[in-house]
Amino acid sequence: MRYWWVNQNQTFRHEIAGGYLWSPKRNANGGRNPFYESMREVAPGDLIFSFVDTRIVAIGIAKSYCWECPKPTEFGSAGQYWENIGWRVNVSFVPLLNKIRPKDHIKVLKAVLPSRYSPLQANGNGLQGIYLTELSQNFAAVLSGLIGEEARPLFEGSAAVPTVENGRLATGDDLDVWERKLEEQIESDASVNETDREAIVRARRGQGLFKQRVMEIEACCRITGVENISHLLASHCKPWRDSSNEERLNGENGLLLTPSIDHLFDRGFIGFEDSGNLIISPVAHRPSLQRMGVETSRSVNVGPFTQGQRQFLDYHRNLVLLQMAR
Repeated sequence: MRYWWVNQNQTFRHEIAGGYLWSPKRNANGGRNPFYESMREVAPGDLIFSFVDTRIVAIGIAKSYCWECPKPTEFGSAGQYWENIGWRVNVSFVPLLNKIRPKDHIKVLKAVLPSRYSPLQANGNGLQGIYLTELSQNFAAVLSGLIGEEARPLFEGSAAVPTVENGRLATGDDLDVWERKLEEQIESDASVNETDREAIVRARRGQGLFKQRVMEIEACCRITGVENISHLLASHCKPWRDSSNEERLNGENGLLLTPSIDHLFDRGFIGFEDSGNLIISPVAHRPSLQRMGVETSRSVNVGPFTQGQRQFLDYHRNLVLLQMAR
């Protein structure tokens, strides 16, 4: 279990009512933001303190991992300069009756303030520009103690073990809904000929022309070694949802993977270094991965990649892989 502090002044009504957190992926200038990158580290069972207008107003329990998601339409004009595609985590929020003001307790909190990425200044005022930042267990325990009985059962019993459904880790995401809408846009796009439209739509499912092109490079599942083509999907390194139509059909944007490994790769639970070394996200539930055919007890190298594959894998590491711990 990990502990988080989220500043929600602009969007708290929508996020708390909707049961989620949402952030852009990058700053307006395209630069990395550690308080957005933190979204990629959240795992089911993590505890989240919601800070709004100088007070802790709710405590949330994360119900999913992070996934790519369009900016919620209910945000309206809030965050008008944010990217349209960002990170989302499902959260079950419990509004508090005792909405403490951390500034009133800074003498107690000062001793446990994080040395890096602290949500509070030494005088107790909140820091601008912070969205989601991690708290130590000591800091979270002090906050829970100040809040009182409302916080105790959440603090003591929030941990949750991720479940496996039909061979897949339960993520709670709605990527399929989003991708289906993108499919509908392609199917109605008269500027793309019918043959290409069909190939692009089939590529989303790892089949058709895209799979044929991937098979010119790949011979088997990189993780399990399965060679029977009927049991393999062509999995996009740069996700289908993020790719241009050309990239969606580019064979070097693909790996042959079994369906369960495809799921882990697409959702960012695993990735690959250019050298072929397997990366396992620190938020992934390792016993589940082990049962799904991923070796977690030792280093694994799956072999070399082409130059084109390495470029697409770089995108995957930076914008899909659930974040490596800082």
